[in-house]
Amino acid sequence: MSRIPFIAGNWKMYKTGPEAVETARILTQLCSNVQDIDIIIAPTFLSLPLVAASLEGSNIKIGAQNVYFEKQGAFTGEVSADMIKAAGAEYVIIGHSERRQYFGETNALVCKKIKAAIEVGLKPILCIGESESQRNEEKTFLTLDKQVSDGLKGFGLDELKDLVVAYEPVWAIGTGKTATADQVKKVHQYLRSLLGKLFSKDFADQTRIVYGGSVKPENVKELMGIEDVDGALVGGASLDANIFTNIINYDI
Repeated sequence: MSRIPFIAGNWKMYKTGPEAVETARILTQLCSNVQDIDIIIAPTFLSLPLVAASLEGSNIKIGAQNVYFEKQGAFTGEVSADMIKAAGAEYVIIGHSERRQYFGETNALVCKKIKAAIEVGLKPILCIGESESQRNEEKTFLTLDKQVSDGLKGFGLDELKDLVVAYEPVWAIGTGKTATADQVKKVHQYLRSLLGKLFSKDFADQTRIVYGGSVKPENVKELMGIEDVDGALVGGASLDANIFTNIINYDI
């Protein structure tokens, strides 16, 4: 089954509103002729509506970096799925390793956030990945199995039709380290097999599984050439429109 490549830029806690809009403007110009690739950028919450407005009519889609699972209430500092959708986002990143590491997000909480996103029509990007110690202790597959099984617990196939899974080994995020082609291949094969066991082979075949972890122009073509790798979730290298464009145009 043919899966459309998916290249997303996670801007994390960088760029003011005007800076985000300017980067999006440049990116829109540079990528105006790109076809058959889903391009997504995820700015901060404050920049979401500004960037969404600047991207209107372009081939670039917008995502949020996080979401809260309640619809509304006395939850100071949180942002609901409805708010994110109203701000112009189509996708939302859920369960990023930095959320898990610094803010204590559990698999159960990730599951609740995915449910909240799906209920309003947002497309979830489920982030999973093992730490360096888990890999060294040969617990990579055990860790990923639990993150996927618990994170997607209770969902039906129709609910997950727009799901994107992002494999990001924690030890490779922002470190300059990149998993070897063999490591990436084995994990992505395992994840697709796992989705098949949990849901169905057809679902596994249609679900995009992307790689994240120090993706840059120098390694993206090799990564995209690996079987079962359908794209990339890019961190620091997505902050520069020119560099990110080179990643998006990996096959040129």
